[in-house]
Amino acid sequence: MDIQFVTPGSEIADKTALALIVFEGSVLSGAAAEADQQAAGVVGRALAQGRFTGAKGQVLDLTAPAGHAADRIVLVGAGKREAFDDVGAEHAAASAYGAVKLSGLTVLRVAFADPTAGKPERAALGLRLAAYRFDRYRTKEPVDKKPSILKAEIVSADAVAAQGAYVELAALADAISFARDLVSEPPNVLYPAEFARRVKGLESLGLEVEILGEAEMEELGMGSLLGVGRGSRKDSQLAIMRWNGGTDPAAQPIAFVGKGVCFDTGGISLKPADGMEDMKWDMGGAAAVAGLMHVLAGRKAKVNAVGILGLVENMPDGDAQRPGDVVTSMSGQTIEIINTDAEGRLVLADALWYCQDRFKPKFMVDLATLTGAIIISLGNDYAGVFSNNDELADNLLAASKTEAEPLWRMPLPAAYDKQIDSMIADVKNTGGRPGGSITAALFLQRFVNGLPWAHMDIASTAWKKPSSVPTSPEGATGYGVRLLNRMVADKYEG
Repeated sequence: MDIQFVTPGSEIADKTALALIVFEGSVLSGAAAEADQQAAGVVGRALAQGRFTGAKGQVLDLTAPAGHAADRIVLVGAGKREAFDDVGAEHAAASAYGAVKLSGLTVLRVAFADPTAGKPERAALGLRLAAYRFDRYRTKEPVDKKPSILKAEIVSADAVAAQGAYVELAALADAISFARDLVSEPPNVLYPAEFARRVKGLESLGLEVEILGEAEMEELGMGSLLGVGRGSRKDSQLAIMRWNGGTDPAAQPIAFVGKGVCFDTGGISLKPADGMEDMKWDMGGAAAVAGLMHVLAGRKAKVNAVGILGLVENMPDGDAQRPGDVVTSMSGQTIEIINTDAEGRLVLADALWYCQDRFKPKFMVDLATLTGAIIISLGNDYAGVFSNNDELADNLLAASKTEAEPLWRMPLPAAYDKQIDSMIADVKNTGGRPGGSITAALFLQRFVNGLPWAHMDIASTAWKKPSSVPTSPEGATGYGVRLLNRMVADKYEG
């Protein structure tokens, strides 16, 4: 979508929908001010006869009066003026897009009924995210099912300043779209080597990318990660992404590690058939880390950062690992395999150890669609965070609140650790159903070597079907990219 910032009163093109973002309690005066006197009458009558109050999330779609340059006028409620924030601006603009995207009109102009509300650059971000669509495999879609809006205009008193403020947000939108594309791709297209190839393509942004194949990982002793991919004909990969934007390129980096199971059948512990097609997004953690590194490079963040992606396929095969097998991780710890469907933690065990062993970062954050148990615990809107460091956890939670990517801190009780003790090895890869997301995190903690660390279980948030968030169309969300980008910007740059 082409996005431009325009000044108030600028000419309205043919086939335009005019969206007015209005606040609760000030709808009439604000609408009249922006829609001009010609439109004020029809807007006022519609408001008087309806139930639109400007409450957050309300949308009223009207036919513009005869002779008005716009074809439609859409009122979007933004709630109370005093509670309006960046995310509110994004959601309001996204709601406007949702109201007219199939209208047949080609231009959407967004204006704040109260021009002092500002935030035009955030409205632009909301439009970019709302307009995301993964349609590359649709060949016979009817025209009336395709979005018709090709251009968005955001009204700003200072269009030049708004354009400047939007530059970094455009980099964020590009990164979220990149992450969403990765998660949306079918597994016959996006297997480990293809994922690695796409990440390698980010070198054009200034990232340094290194890819390790199975031979290199074998030499490093990554028996835990490699065991997961034994049943697949697709070779496992480890992608190492580096952004050196700090004042001192040699300074200690911060690090992010992603689970990248490009398809998860469960292996020998085979999953049920119903819903297995969704397991193409079991690489959502790796996609989020790739998206984060994308935006850090795209906006030239003043920080040194490392991203590690463990990329595998978990398939059943005559050579696949079995329940009862014992593998040796890069750390030297042995792992008894109880359930081959608890594979993500095996990938992360070696990726985390490799990360702390090679890069000695200030901290590590891992992201993974790790457990169904987190959905039982927190529902479909919150991801869970586990951490051995209060400062790191607090920084993640603060960023979560600012960016409206819900996150809830979960406990790491030492008493539960005994659930993953093995009779014949150092640890077993699952502790049973009670506290399943907790014992998975406790398993990972055994491979961080005491470094400040946080684990984000995003199984509940990486994919939405349906979605109630206007900036996140149904499907891949890109959850984690903006949260982590915010944390880096607020706490670790400079």
